Amino acid sequence: MRVLIATDAWRPQINGVVRSLERMFEAAPDFGVTAQMLTPEGFRQVGLPSYPDIRIALASQQQVARRIAEFGPDHIHIATEGPIGWLTRAVCLAQKRTFTTSYHTRFPQYVAARWPIPESWSYRFLRRFHAPAAGVMVSTATVEAELRDHGFEHILRWGRGVDLSLFHPRAASVLDLPRPIFLSVGRVAVEKNLEAFLSLRLPGSKVVVGDGPALADLKRAFPEAHFLGAREGEELAAIYASSDVFVFPSLTDTFGIVLLEAAASGLPVAAFPVQGPSDVFAGGNAAVLHEDLRQAALSALRLSREAGPELAARHSWQSSAEQFYGHIRRAAQEAAARPAPVQNVTAFASARGAEASGRARSPA
Repeated sequence: MRVLIATDAWRPQINGVVRSLERMFEAAPDFGVTAQMLTPEGFRQVGLPSYPDIRIALASQQQVARRIAEFGPDHIHIATEGPIGWLTRAVCLAQKRTFTTSYHTRFPQYVAARWPIPESWSYRFLRRFHAPAAGVMVSTATVEAELRDHGFEHILRWGRGVDLSLFHPRAASVLDLPRPIFLSVGRVAVEKNLEAFLSLRLPGSKVVVGDGPALADLKRAFPEAHFLGAREGEELAAIYASSDVFVFPSLTDTFGIVLLEAAASGLPVAAFPVQGPSDVFAGGNAAVLHEDLRQAALSALRLSREAGPELAARHSWQSSAEQFYGHIRRAAQEAAARPAPVQNVTAFASARGAEASGRARSPA
């Protein structure tokens, strides 16, 4: 089976969407799938307003249709609602192709945090995008309920995972800072609510790993914090394991893969009791969720570092890929089982007769 995954989020971006899609692409052969990515690579690009480091494609529908035809997919999955997503959607509708989509980001809340645009308008826009899909993949029960409340249909569950071979407790520390060390990892942008973390009165040190449009402003506003920039792989895993508490101040994330990475590293988590943290840590002892983030952070210091790895072990990328490709295969099979549209023979014959009569009456 050949599957095309269309996404506006791709390298060099570093975020949960890119990480999830990379994992699905890598796992494709395990499920008998030949996957190909359709990304902004190879198209003319421009920086996203207010996110100049995020490049979006300036492509045409014809260019996207050509890329799709060259690969010849059996199924198309559209992962994002940006230009690549909309153009791929347009091609699928024009060619009557079945496709699935996924919902990764709470854009209505992100947009409302930056501009005076009602969330209802954004949900209407997103609902229109996802409505023709055979299925809309979401990460948690909370996101599913939220979208159903806003009129979305055909919702499918697609969980996320963590690389346990990379993220795990370590004996040595790579951070030579006053303890306790409170860490936050993610995109440094206004919607991540990092100011709520950096403004807390906490002992020890605050460390932020990540890059983004708010980085310069936050550095000026909180000179006592340690901003390490974007880190990946072994370097990132060592920073997690060297910290004492992971603080997740976001109010809008649909999941937060960084939560699983922190837990797998043996790092207790402090967060607000909102979707994302509430879904990941439901019924566990690896996090403290509280409306008072300072209280949550201080209380998390008393948690056992053993609970996180136990929780993270239940979330593998293999099971995530099994869900992802399972949904895709079922959508493709259901599409193949549907009878091809049959033309109305009577109407067709009448139209042909009228056309012939018109020709007969036409002057020579």
